[in-house]
Amino acid sequence: MRQLLLLVASLTAWVPAAADSIAGDQGSIEITPLIHSSVQLQYQGTVVQIDPWNRLGLDNAQPADLILITDNVGHHLDVGAVRKLRKPGAPVVIAANGSRQIPDGLVMANGEREVIAGIPVAAVAAYDIIPGEPSHPRGEANGYVLELGGRRFYFAGVTECVDEVKALENIDVAFLPMNIPLGRMTPAATAECAKILDPEVVYPYHYDQDYARRALNPDYVAPGLPGGVTVDQTLQWLAAELDGSGIELRIGNFYPPLD
Repeated sequence: MRQLLLLVASLTAWVPAAADSIAGDQGSIEITPLIHSSVQLQYQGTVVQIDPWNRLGLDNAQPADLILITDNVGHHLDVGAVRKLRKPGAPVVIAANGSRQIPDGLVMANGEREVIAGIPVAAVAAYDIIPGEPSHPRGEANGYVLELGGRRFYFAGVTECVDEVKALENIDVAFLPMNIPLGRMTPAATAECAKILDPEVVYPYHYDQDYARRALNPDYVAPGLPGGVTVDQTLQWLAAELDGSGIELRIGNFYPPLD
């Protein structure tokens, strides 16, 4: 396996993206990867924040008209970040497991659809297929599909490519997790899921779990990925799996230095 990944890494390259954009129906939609699973969308003066995390500060983040939270753990639901970025009266959409942290949050269950702050939002199931800890049980967390500027964005959160994900249609930009624990969403699995969704653009995110742990505990000793491969090699593997699919792979700057 390691030799295969090293070979793939030698064949495929990509260009990291910081802030980039995709065309909307009345101008560009700016997409800014922030950290790990935190993303900012800007369009025609509207700002949407997904899973804002204040680990390195929020200098590149703008006050939000809408905040979407996928899960209740700290790198998804950071109460301080929500407080800092939330415009007065701006809705914060949460899964039910976040109601204690955000008492006035708008709870959406898997499968629910609402128009929130003028933006159509659908909550999508996010859960594990492969058993084991850390576990993400069905019904506890959300992914989201939102429509902005005539485009449909999917933010998966932490999930495998479950039936509810496979059923999504007309996704233009997909943010999919990779390298999540216990062999969930390997590069091949993430690529397979991307091909099922068939978006114009896919971003892998939430793919360096050791970084997230070091962000909370600088003394954390990272076990690394199975087979001794590096995170960069898994990105190369993903690129190779998507080669010829017609899907544009964008590697966002989700992991700035922690120092």
